[in-house]
Amino acid sequence: MDCFRFAYDPVLNVVYIRSQLGAQIENPDRWRKYFMRPFCLAVVIAAGIAMSASIGLAQHDPTAGPYKVLKTVKAGGEGGFDYISADVEGRRLYVPRNGPMGQLMVFNLDTLEPAGSIAGVKSGGAAVDPKSHHGFSTTKPITMWDSKTLQVIKTIDVDGQPDGIMFDPFNERVWVLSHMPPYATVIDAKEGSVAGTIDLGGQPEQAASDGKGTVYVNILDKSNIAVVDAKNLTVTKHLDLSSKGVMAGSGLSLDAKNHVLFSYWRLPSPVVVIVNAENGNIITSIPTAVNVDTVAFNPATMEAISTAGAGSIVFVKENSPTSFEVEQRLQTMAGARNMVLDTKTNHVLSMAFEYGPLPADAPPPVPGRMALGPPLPGSFTLLMVGKQ
Repeated sequence: MDCFRFAYDPVLNVVYIRSQLGAQIENPDRWRKYFMRPFCLAVVIAAGIAMSASIGLAQHDPTAGPYKVLKTVKAGGEGGFDYISADVEGRRLYVPRNGPMGQLMVFNLDTLEPAGSIAGVKSGGAAVDPKSHHGFSTTKPITMWDSKTLQVIKTIDVDGQPDGIMFDPFNERVWVLSHMPPYATVIDAKEGSVAGTIDLGGQPEQAASDGKGTVYVNILDKSNIAVVDAKNLTVTKHLDLSSKGVMAGSGLSLDAKNHVLFSYWRLPSPVVVIVNAENGNIITSIPTAVNVDTVAFNPATMEAISTAGAGSIVFVKENSPTSFEVEQRLQTMAGARNMVLDTKTNHVLSMAFEYGPLPADAPPPVPGRMALGPPLPGSFTLLMVGKQ
């Protein structure tokens, strides 16, 4: 019986042989440790059938529910996108665009009408301190700007490769996350100065603050969640999720009142692992959708919300701190993998392009992600989702 080193993606229904996988992912070294054990072909097939069956069961989750797409606005503009963020108090929506014509696009959070822009700020994310009205974009160096006038104030030198960003109201600091050391750089939002850096023990994705001095960070390449003292900027522990076999982490959200974390992972199948934030015990896990990126928890509705590049939003209802269910799977637009929650209106904001056909010679997608054709010019669209 022939044996191979493999990875199985049940959503895309693809078995990746090790020699193929290295050519399909951005950083083969990141994944090498997951492909060290040989498996026989019969085992591969059996696992694939079993996991496909489990995904089939997930398809019975509700598609009807209280949410719908309330508004779509074709915003246009050039350049790719990553994170989307909101200043809830200032009622502004920030959409960073990258590429040669990159800029920070600003919209009215209620109407989605244009509210200005900052030309030349090509970044993946932005965050605003509602008290000082200082905004920050993940350029290198970091760009600090005035959220009222949209004028650049200064730049801040940082190491690493700025990617994710989060404002922590606990001590009015901005967290800049990087897939290269230092994994986190923390900036005083009032002064615009670096307060310190943190070795998170791996590559971070989304962070969540409890507002009381603890920050949690999903570590995409270590199958764990880093727990950080926000005052002293030290990692106090890691919550290990390896028993669930998950890898390729993405979004993280938090029910701060009940100390429940919602940790999202792309492989071997898209899932949210629900964790007790105090003791690290895994409560349960629920299938989500392909290519979830940023996520949120809404304490007003007790829902964990995730957007997926496959073109859906999944609402997971927290009935109690130990009971969870999928409330709704809402179809949106292919590629709408990022979101932000407007906690004043309970609206979810997302964005996507319209895409042309996938070329016949397109390479296979990165495991855990989906393949899309070329974006159509001028098709960049904002989406507003809310209750009917």
